[in-house]
Amino acid sequence: MSSTYPGLLARTQHFRLGRPQRVTLTPDGRRVLFLRSRGGEDPVRRLWQLDLETGVERLLADPRAPESGADAAGTDAVAAQERTRRERTRDRGAGISDYYFDQHVRAVAYTVSQELYVVDPWTGDGGRLPARTPLTDAVISPDGTAVAYVHAGALRLIGADGDGDRELAVPEGPDVTYGLAEHVAAESMNRMRGYWWSPGSERLAVCRVDNGPVAIWYLSDPTQPDQPPAAHRYPAAGTANAVVSLHVLGRDGTRVDVDFGWDDYEYLVKVEWDVHGLLAVLQNRPQTVLRTVAVDPDTGTVRTVAESRDAAWTQIVPGVPCRTASGALVGTADLGETRSLTVDGEPVTPAGLEVAEVYGCDGETVLFGASEEPTERHVWTWSPEAGIARVTSTPGRHSGIRTAGTTVIRSATLDGHAITVSARPRIEPPPAAARRGARAVAFAERTVKDLAVVSPAVPQVKLMRAGERELRTAVLFPAGWRGERLPVLMDPYGGPAAQLAVADRDVYYESQWFADQGFAVIVADGRGTPGRGPRWERTIHGDRSTLLLEDQVEALQKVAAEHPELDTTRVGIRGWSAGGYLAALAILRRPDVFHAGVAGAPVTDHRFYDTHWQERFLGDPNLDPDAYRRSSLIDDAPLLERPLMLIHGLHDDNVYPVHTMRLSAALLAAGRPHTVLPLPGASHMPPFVDLLTPQLRFLRAALNIH
Repeated sequence: MSSTYPGLLARTQHFRLGRPQRVTLTPDGRRVLFLRSRGGEDPVRRLWQLDLETGVERLLADPRAPESGADAAGTDAVAAQERTRRERTRDRGAGISDYYFDQHVRAVAYTVSQELYVVDPWTGDGGRLPARTPLTDAVISPDGTAVAYVHAGALRLIGADGDGDRELAVPEGPDVTYGLAEHVAAESMNRMRGYWWSPGSERLAVCRVDNGPVAIWYLSDPTQPDQPPAAHRYPAAGTANAVVSLHVLGRDGTRVDVDFGWDDYEYLVKVEWDVHGLLAVLQNRPQTVLRTVAVDPDTGTVRTVAESRDAAWTQIVPGVPCRTASGALVGTADLGETRSLTVDGEPVTPAGLEVAEVYGCDGETVLFGASEEPTERHVWTWSPEAGIARVTSTPGRHSGIRTAGTTVIRSATLDGHAITVSARPRIEPPPAAARRGARAVAFAERTVKDLAVVSPAVPQVKLMRAGERELRTAVLFPAGWRGERLPVLMDPYGGPAAQLAVADRDVYYESQWFADQGFAVIVADGRGTPGRGPRWERTIHGDRSTLLLEDQVEALQKVAAEHPELDTTRVGIRGWSAGGYLAALAILRRPDVFHAGVAGAPVTDHRFYDTHWQERFLGDPNLDPDAYRRSSLIDDAPLLERPLMLIHGLHDDNVYPVHTMRLSAALLAAGRPHTVLPLPGASHMPPFVDLLTPQLRFLRAALNIH
């Protein structure tokens, strides 16, 4: 197991291959569409349909070109956007990358290797459309007559029958794109798209992005010295952002420019166009104001419908704003210790129920994800008649979608993963031949098949609360452990983007493997991580280092006090991205506690990370350089006393390799030996190769484990 498990993790993409992705419901709530490969080691995604009334699952589209062309061709903007989308979901498979259907589900548009296809979900008929390639972001119109897509920075339309391919918006220069999300929108705001159809299909709201003011950074591949470096526009903290504007474009060629009327606006966070009208969410550069405006698509004028302010930063919550069938505006508000759900500005959830995401509205019912306990997230509903109700009960991390009374629940627990579908009875007119009254249409609970490989190593996780701050902490021991003395491996993330100490087995596969190699593994979520309310999140404002490190030390000490078998004279720490930063920080600043570290893709100098993400926490480095200096690791290089391994993908366009290279140079200048593992061709997320074995060997040698 010790030698074969890392390879199995790589081949199965951490046991995610074969699992349904991009699960959607048809508007009538009778069918589920989703992407899934044929098995747990097959990376090729196919399009499937599950008929909920019959339980019959049908393959709708099987791509004949299995290779993934998402990164191999096309403009840098297109390739980078698609890579960002897939990496944020840890999806790096091949085959169908995305799909959209019209409001009557008569056609489904999907993309394979940056080519456009359409399929009839009833007959299975369809094929490739003669759209320009490479393309991205293909979305079919609600009426099913046309597909919009982006090619070479231009927004184009093609008929769903393959006729009439034409440009709708043409870039005015090489640095301009229409219909694409700029870097910070995709990386920091979770806005992956740059255009939106109107409900009537006659117009589109389209982002124009001018990247001209943004600095150019370069990435090269040292294994291919005959190839020139690739240029990317990257807005580092304190530097210029792309200029983003919104325009309403008619299919007949009309154009209305939207005037937001706010000089301090710099970020377009979200756009939503439903039957009640066009909404846009704006944010200023310091991120202290978040404003929702209603846009008149005929004139481009706006009026403010909601606004939130905070002295530190205003939090972007996925899924809001949205509107109920009657037009009630659904949002969130930070009220003391709690992020509450609001409807037309009024809070409708109690204190202590932390709202994390809104999944959507079905009639007047709002479906949302929220936590009473940070290690769990449950699906809840709110409606004017019933108030709030919890849909899920098993401890774990649940999410959902709901349409026409049908609810799909994705559940990730310590026992495994499942996608279940249930419906409330719906009354419909009977067929014309039998009009004797209404009939109830319902179905038994369905399960969307999961073909993922089951891990032979099952994480055995103990969740606990450590210290006075009750830090949510997971502890893992070797399988069959009988109380022998164990070295310790801290395995945190620690950043504001995610939690790791949660009731979800998928999080712990690597941690359990390290435990089975003879470690007690500790995963702790400290201050600044999500899930514990706005005040908890904002404690790190102005300082990305001090509290994070204090909490890791406290978690270690409290777990060791409860388990005296832990050998605190041999403590390692590993992490990736924010976790990589935390690992390097721990080794440099607390060598009395941490004795060896592995830092993957670490942000070592926060000035070299992007504007929207970094300035949220540390402000503008031109105005407060000390905040960045306090959190930087470069000046700490002379402090290194312990073994440190740095790992970095050389094609990382999120945390650029400059972070590892500059820290390594500072360590060399200070005469501090260290290890660097470069990954040619790899982007930000860990590549699906065996990176565990070299880390294990390094840690064993550094901690004198035989």
